[in-house]
Amino acid sequence: MDKDKDKLLEVLERTRAEIAKVIIGQEAVIDQCLIAVFTGQHVLIEGVPGVAKTLLVRTLAHVLGVEFNRIQFTPDLMPADITGTNIYNMKQNEFQLVKGPVFTTFLLADEINRAPAKTQSALLQAMQERKVSIDRDTHELSPSFSVFATQNPVEYEGTYPLPEAQKDRFMLKVNMPLPTKEEELELVNRMLKGESPEDVLNNGGLKAVIDEADIKLYRDVLNSLTIREELISYILEIVHATRNYNSVLVGAGPRATQSLLRASQAMAALSARDYVSPDDIKEMVIPVLQHRIILRPEFEIEGLTVSDVIQSIIEDIAVPR
Repeated sequence: MDKDKDKLLEVLERTRAEIAKVIIGQEAVIDQCLIAVFTGQHVLIEGVPGVAKTLLVRTLAHVLGVEFNRIQFTPDLMPADITGTNIYNMKQNEFQLVKGPVFTTFLLADEINRAPAKTQSALLQAMQERKVSIDRDTHELSPSFSVFATQNPVEYEGTYPLPEAQKDRFMLKVNMPLPTKEEELELVNRMLKGESPEDVLNNGGLKAVIDEADIKLYRDVLNSLTIREELISYILEIVHATRNYNSVLVGAGPRATQSLLRASQAMAALSARDYVSPDDIKEMVIPVLQHRIILRPEFEIEGLTVSDVIQSIIEDIAVPR
């Protein structure tokens, strides 16, 4: 790697080390969130309550030195509660913009599937264009604006499925598992010592590794990583196969191709390489595609899962040499 790529690798390692002071385990989840940040994309994090979904995003914002806002999604939340609105100021005899929490760099959309589709859709323009329209005026957001949406599994009571148009705007869907017995024991020991993750985060125990301006620089470095034409064709074959698979009702769209390409480049950087390998692509296929594919109902009834379909597609397609 050249100088800039070496610097990127150093930043990624330092970032991982700082996050590990708060988040116990979850290495794959942390890496996938870093991939989204350094490619300028968004992440949907799914997991049961209590696995540190919110804490992870707060920690990430702190370590990367960016502004952070949180929205707690509830059934009565309105779109204007997210974007903001114009309020008439009687003293100055004019309307003034009261910005909503979307005006930030990292936005935590906590339990996004607790709100109905009308409210969820308030983020669509912000996620795609990094702009917000309020009363016919368009306002720019940060170039590094990223949404980290958390959700409980759909089988939990009181949740609303995300619209397909919104799911497609998330680069990755990250499944955050429960901690192992050993990880949970470490958490308990930290709490007994007064060093719980919340204490470390709130008491200045973390250092900011970079700032917002650096994120754009390292994003450009990632884009320069080498990927062979054969691997680009491999990515295209995987995505196109989802559209023609017998058990698939709706396959992945063009955003999936772009996301898989960028995610594979970022995975190569996390693996300390300046070139993409087939293993990088295989590593990122499920996080990139799992939320973009809809199975035919008759196959779901038989117990087939999206992950099963993706694995079958990977096995059917020859890996480039």
